[in-house]
Amino acid sequence: MMDAFEKLANAIILQAVKDYRFALKRLAKYPRNDSARYTKGEIERFFHSGYFTTLTSLDPEMLIQKLHEEVVR
Repeated sequence: MMDAFEKLANAIILQAVKDYRFALKRLAKYPRNDSARYTKGEIERFFHSGYFTTLTSLDPEMLIQKLHEEVVR
C-alpha cells in the first residue's frame, strides 16, 4: 500500500505534468504567451531540481520529451 508521502509525491508530480501540458498547448496556439512561457520554464526548473529527484526516480529529460511529443500530436 502506498504511504501518505508517496501519495503526496505522486500528486505533486501529476499536477506539474498537467500544468506543463497546459502550458505547452497554450504555447502551441499562442507562442508569445508570456504566462505560458513562464509556467513552462518554472516547471522545467522543477523537473531538473533536487526536489524532483527526491520525489521520484523519473528521468526529467525523458518526461519533458514525452510531454512535448504528446502535445505535438
